[in-house]
Amino acid sequence: MAKLIFNRFFLGVLTLLAVSVLIFVCTEILPGDVASAVLGQGATPEALVIFRKELGYDIPSYLRYWHWLTGVLHGDLGIALTNKRVIVDEILPRLGNTMFLAGYAALIAIPVAVGLGVFSAINEGKISDKLANILSLIAISFPEFFIAYLLIIFFSVNVDWFPSLSTVFKGMPFTERVYQTTLPAITLTLLVAAHMLRMTRSSVLSVMSTPYIEMAFLKGAKRGRVITRHALPNAAAPIITVIALNLAYLVVGVVVIEAVFVYPGLGQLMVDAVSKRDVPVIQACGLVFAMVFVLLNTVADILVILVNPRLRHKR
Repeated sequence: MAKLIFNRFFLGVLTLLAVSVLIFVCTEILPGDVASAVLGQGATPEALVIFRKELGYDIPSYLRYWHWLTGVLHGDLGIALTNKRVIVDEILPRLGNTMFLAGYAALIAIPVAVGLGVFSAINEGKISDKLANILSLIAISFPEFFIAYLLIIFFSVNVDWFPSLSTVFKGMPFTERVYQTTLPAITLTLLVAAHMLRMTRSSVLSVMSTPYIEMAFLKGAKRGRVITRHALPNAAAPIITVIALNLAYLVVGVVVIEAVFVYPGLGQLMVDAVSKRDVPVIQACGLVFAMVFVLLNTVADILVILVNPRLRHKR
């Protein structure tokens, strides 16, 4: 058991290392000159040379990657090019805002999706099951920004229940923060709940065809009891996996949602850094997103091992 968990963590670390290389290479091959983009067209050749030297562009790329990686391992993500602030101080409050939004959406999406998925499995083939499938397909089909703008038109413009821009700041009361982030949280919920609902329903129904479930029916057990007491625990592994993937999306995939609602999260910070060509901030944001994604998937793998004893033994 301990060996399997160690292997999952080791694979997670290797994946994160590979992603760090990919992030660094992708930012290195961006077209254009970073120094010219930051200093502007009016910069003199001497100023450009000095600035490139400050950025470390006078040394080979592999050495710059090594310096960046060692700095990251020591908790130093570098200095922002645009405002000369420490990137860690820039990222931490933005990451807190993103985690708050993701947690808010997860608190709504997970119980709703799993509950509706089990309900659909219990009522397979009935009108409620078909309606849940149709609504989930509609939610999956629309792009995230389209859903966001529809919600803004309805809840902000037509009925004026929620603000169209999610303005949060340090020291804001908790209830006001919840109110400001409700609309983007609902948008994220509609996006991820559909996937979790369909996976929950499919996993439960796949277990329903096994012999021990048929024996429970032959003994006279009701369908709802069989699903909740016998089928659902054995269908937990794929449900946990899809929940972890969607939780990772709630953190990593909020870039578009934060841009639409002008929410001061990590995704919005990354968008601003891309527009200003602030390469150190882009690299830091990409690495933080990758760390969250890999961590959640690693935790999901470990939970699947814990709930499924068959994975602990070699076949």
